[in-house]
Amino acid sequence: MSPREPTSEWSIADAKSRLSEVLNRADDRAQIITRRGRRYVVLDGESYARLTGESPRLKDVILGGPSLEGIDLTRDSSAGRDDVTL
Repeated sequence: MSPREPTSEWSIADAKSRLSEVLNRADDRAQIITRRGRRYVVLDGESYARLTGESPRLKDVILGGPSLEGIDLTRDSSAGRDDVTL
């Protein structure tokens, strides 16, 4: 599908019989399915997440980050600051 091709509109019957094609096309551009005069939009997951403002969970970001193996994470036992007299 070319990037300039317009969004396709499908009747519910056509969408049911050609669901794989609807989903394949949704990878490139939103697909519209109509039923009884109402329109429903089929999007790929990334587009949906972008539109809804969904963001990854903190746990997933941390676990997906770079490995900390080999980095010394022991706590420094020094006082940290010199005594300051005010």
